[in-house]
Amino acid sequence: MLDNLVLGFQTAITPENLLFCLVGVVLGTVIGMLPGLGSATGVAILLPVTLSLDPVTALIMLAGIYYGSQYGASTSAILISTPGDSSSVVLSLDGYQMARRGRAGAALSISAIASFIAAIVSLVGLMALAQPIARWALNFGPPENLAIILLGLATIVSFAGENVLRGITMAALGLAVSMIGVASGFSTARFTFGSINLLSGLQFVAVMLGIFAIGEVLNQIRAGGVTPIRARFRDLLITRTELRRSVAPTLRGTGLGFIVGVLPGAGATLASFMAYGVEKQVSRYRHEMGNGAPEGVASPEAANNAAANASFIPTLALGIPGSGTTAILLGAFIMFGLQPGPLLFAQQPDLVWGLLVSFFFGNLILLLLNLPMAPVFAQVLRVPYAYLYPLVLFVSLVGAFALGNNTFTVWVVFFAGLLGYFMKRFDFPAAPFVLGLVLGPLLERALVQTSAMGHGSLLILLQRPVSAVLLVVALLALSLPLISSVIGRYRRRHPARQDI
Repeated sequence: MLDNLVLGFQTAITPENLLFCLVGVVLGTVIGMLPGLGSATGVAILLPVTLSLDPVTALIMLAGIYYGSQYGASTSAILISTPGDSSSVVLSLDGYQMARRGRAGAALSISAIASFIAAIVSLVGLMALAQPIARWALNFGPPENLAIILLGLATIVSFAGENVLRGITMAALGLAVSMIGVASGFSTARFTFGSINLLSGLQFVAVMLGIFAIGEVLNQIRAGGVTPIRARFRDLLITRTELRRSVAPTLRGTGLGFIVGVLPGAGATLASFMAYGVEKQVSRYRHEMGNGAPEGVASPEAANNAAANASFIPTLALGIPGSGTTAILLGAFIMFGLQPGPLLFAQQPDLVWGLLVSFFFGNLILLLLNLPMAPVFAQVLRVPYAYLYPLVLFVSLVGAFALGNNTFTVWVVFFAGLLGYFMKRFDFPAAPFVLGLVLGPLLERALVQTSAMGHGSLLILLQRPVSAVLLVVALLALSLPLISSVIGRYRRRHPARQDI
């Protein structure tokens, strides 16, 4: 291990590799801030540019774009409630509320610190446990994936607020919308109404842009606009209390994100939703979440970055992409004549360990760039909203057109914006809808595969230990709020007698 680390440092610390690591993370940050692009699109667009570079240099730059975009997406989610990537959707729930209260700089600082800690901790895990964890992850088949997706859906109760029925309704609506297109494993088209544009379903990023960006703008117009923040520069800095409250959520989010990120196909989006749900259950300040709590920023952001790093474990050790972006990076490996898998660690140690060590330098560069710039970024909220909102609309619609290169995607964003407006107008939670939309395709694919493995029976879920345990945890997560409500009602009706 020590020899490999020394070899990795020698590879990563060369001037050329450090330069392209810097270029990658800066480009990734910019790409993450732009709605509609995201890490997968950014890596795919810039992949041809790296073909003339040395393989390790090219991969360091592409990986920098990947985790750099996580930082950039968080910035736009916090400042203007426009997540640049699907994994930053949850961050807008509390991050944007902190920004509206004049704590935008603090929210950005918490996000940057949580990202850095999660990246470093998960990087240590990635280096030490990549091969054994990858072998363990091979035991996760469709039944286990289905169980963990059901566990993710169980977090609906955490996002539903006081009205659980509304949360379940919105999650069901999200699942229904995710069914638009060709059925997984079949050739049947559903809810397409004869439109070829709907055969591949609705693009998640387009719907997300509409609900969060357009919906927020329409809601603020209805409310008569919002006065720009007038906080002093020092008021934008993170306080000691906010920093202290962020420590435990960051560590919890890192651990959960690393575990979820190891599983092929689970991705950072599911990790961030689950981390937020866990925080709503265990945090001492759970009653503040959704209204600008530091815990609601630190936990999902840490889970997001830990999962992004952990997704390299199945990619490098097994040749199985852990996410959409690592699938594109897997293609980059093949283009350079490299075959990811167990033999890669033995045959190309300088490349593997140079790439892994570059994660440390890349995240350190991102922290040094983003932490001092957090109060500066927060100045965006001082711009009068009469100028800011048209800019948000313009950027969102341009991003929508860039997604599909057609006007159909723009219309999707527009109608999703109307849906987002009515959600805010009538107090329907948006997060359960987004969760259903994210998990719908994953749920359907795992359900079809599990049913095939069980020859039409889903009892196979109870016959495999891991999936059975995950199902029990999901049932407990669903029933815990109900049990707590019953106990609370009982205590109110039967107050304990006090001795005189």
